[in-house]
Amino acid sequence: MKTALVCGAGGFIGSHLVKRLKREGFWVRGVDIKLPGFEETEADDFLQADLRDPVICREVLDQRFDEVYQLAADMGGAGFVFIGENDADIMHNSVMINLNILEACKRRTIKRVFYSSSACVYPEFNQMQPDSPVTSEDSVYPAQPDSDYGWEKLFSERMFLAYARNHGIESRIARYHNIFGPEGSWNDGREKVPAAMCRKIAMAEDGGEIEIWGDGAQTRSFLFVDECLEATTRLTRSDWTGPVNIGSNEMVSINQLADMVMGIAGKSLTIKHIPGPLGVRGRNSDNRLIQEQLGWAPSESLIHGLEKTYQWIEQQVMNEKSNP
Repeated sequence: MKTALVCGAGGFIGSHLVKRLKREGFWVRGVDIKLPGFEETEADDFLQADLRDPVICREVLDQRFDEVYQLAADMGGAGFVFIGENDADIMHNSVMINLNILEACKRRTIKRVFYSSSACVYPEFNQMQPDSPVTSEDSVYPAQPDSDYGWEKLFSERMFLAYARNHGIESRIARYHNIFGPEGSWNDGREKVPAAMCRKIAMAEDGGEIEIWGDGAQTRSFLFVDECLEATTRLTRSDWTGPVNIGSNEMVSINQLADMVMGIAGKSLTIKHIPGPLGVRGRNSDNRLIQEQLGWAPSESLIHGLEKTYQWIEQQVMNEKSNP
């Protein structure tokens, strides 16, 4: 039986990854500082532990694993990443985790390690126009991410590549673009745009009002979590290192996203635009390289993923109302 370690297994993508690996027949160890928030973990062995501690990392990697997935990080949506109050924690915590995992993998002579980077590594100056952002993988330099979160991700990419060169670790690096779906943060201040939009609309009465940060003309693309896991496992098991974008190229404005979710909910609401943290003006996943190297492209439309996500968040809202 093949074995896998999922770091960040209590988080949104990590908990879904554990389920996928179990369906594939892996024995899976999960580790995170927190337990999954919405369902019991399906990991064969789950350690609630702090990966900022190098001793704990060595204990977690007490055996050789066929695949190691490093998704653990201090992160969140725009309301967490772009307000400036969490920058030191984001950089310190995530770099410590990445360094500890790499050192523990080196000691165990573990080869195949996946690292989840982010589209936030791309230069802000290439994403000032909402209709024509540039996010090809080779456009990352000269570097100018729009946040310290992006700088940390870019530094950590280089650290994984350096360990690959110097210590024989077969790093696989993906730059995630706005992954969404059920069982993720939706009301704790770390939620991303699709979850926040679904929550606001689920909580609003038909004919009411919701608030959106900025003018709503800023653009993004969003990838459903199942698609993300397909691309992630393909990359991890390939002979290609990356870094590579994993995202959708179905770009929409935030106003358009709101209209899509309102359509799913069957509600007509007024949008009130208010000041708030925004990030770059436009971002879309350039999927040419991953199509060329792995033959992968998203197969599900944004609306189908939003339907599943809205249904789940609507249920969470109803549960909170019935159990205040």
